[in-house]
Amino acid sequence: MTTPDLKETLLDAALNHVAFDGWSAETFQAAVTDTGTSMALARAICPRGAADLAVAYHQRGDRQMVERFKALDSTQMRYSEKVAALVRCRIEAADDKEAVRRGTTLFALPQHAPEGARLIWNTCDLIWNTLGDSSDDVNWYTKRATLSGVYGSTVLFWLGDDSLDNQDTWEFLDRRIDDVMRFEKFKAGVRNNKALSALLAGPMAVLSQVKPPASARDDLPGHFNNET
Repeated sequence: MTTPDLKETLLDAALNHVAFDGWSAETFQAAVTDTGTSMALARAICPRGAADLAVAYHQRGDRQMVERFKALDSTQMRYSEKVAALVRCRIEAADDKEAVRRGTTLFALPQHAPEGARLIWNTCDLIWNTLGDSSDDVNWYTKRATLSGVYGSTVLFWLGDDSLDNQDTWEFLDRRIDDVMRFEKFKAGVRNNKALSALLAGPMAVLSQVKPPASARDDLPGHFNNET
């Protein structure tokens, strides 16, 4: 069995215990025992124990989100509807609400908060990339930051939603997407306003030099292009 396969096996076993013990050492020990894996091998695959399995659970949801979206007929959808559909696909991929709830608690801890923020950012980055986003300036960041807020708030709403088929969540999501689109229209209006464009020429010239992460250094959040 390959390392990725074994991690998935451990994850499946852990999900049987997360509702009771959270993403904890107890859950990790139970997953190791249930799968008959040696603790040494399990630790080699998941050095942080259950925290690494929580990350793997989130990343599995990201993959399933793309698969679900590709199975939809999105040809007649407006762009905003495609964004909303991807967020909905991502939430629906998390079929274990308690596992998500426990993960939210885990990634709210100071030692795991940066990891949680990175996972949400990567989810939103995947959404934009799936839609073919071609931003190559500061908009690359603002799109992902704005959508991260939408995604995070929608997940929190969903966790407390007891409406039929989560209908309240999808209505909440639609309202948040509408807010994003209004913001994008506002930005476009600023760019098209001659007076404001002239006033903001300096700051916009600086921001235009901000670029997405370079493929050669994907460990960095971005880079600044100072070429003349």
